[in-house]
Parts: sequence; structure tokens; C-alpha cells
Amino acid sequence: MIVSQENCLVLIGEVVRTPKQSTSPAGISHSQFSIDHKSIQNEAGMNRQAFVRIQVVATGDLSHLTRELIAGNVIKVTGFINRHESRNGNPLLALHAQQIEMIN
Repeated sequence: MIVSQENCLVLIGEVVRTPKQSTSPAGISHSQFSIDHKSIQNEAGMNRQAFVRIQVVATGDLSHLTRELIAGNVIKVTGFINRHESRNGNPLLALHAQQIEMIN
């Protein structure tokens, strides 16, 4: 098993709805929300429309910063992706924020 590999994602997107705040049993603040990313990317010399909606998880101090976010805000999120499970057990990818920057 390889312990350390690259896992970094930078995505600019629009906040879909106001973040949901929670606190873990250990007293750590968490915030969860989704962003929509839409862009045109070049692939093999052709333009391609890219769209993704991804869940963002912010923990600790970053969680407190997300309290100001509302639907429609455009943000830049830098972090790593991790597997989560939906309520019905389906695998999902979530972006765990390490940095959040307001764009608008």
C-alpha cells in the first residue's frame, strides 16, 4: 500500500444552497454544501462542456467561514477528494476543503 500520493483538486463553482452546519461528538465543527462547476475544457483539440455538482466538506476553522455563504456565491475550493456514502449506501465523491476563497 502506498501511503502518500497526490490528491488535490481545485474547483471554482457556485454554491447550490446554504451550508448545513453540524458538530461532531468530539466537538469539531463541520459544514457540508454542494457547488456546481460549469466550464468549457479543451480535450484532444476539441471544446467540451464540463459540468459537475460535488459535495464540499469543510471542517474546523473553515467550517466557521462557510456560515457566510449563501446560494449563488461563487467560490474557489482547494482540497482533496474522498469517498463518502449516500444514505442508501451508494458511493459518492466529496471535496474536503483545505482552502476556500470568495470569487464574487
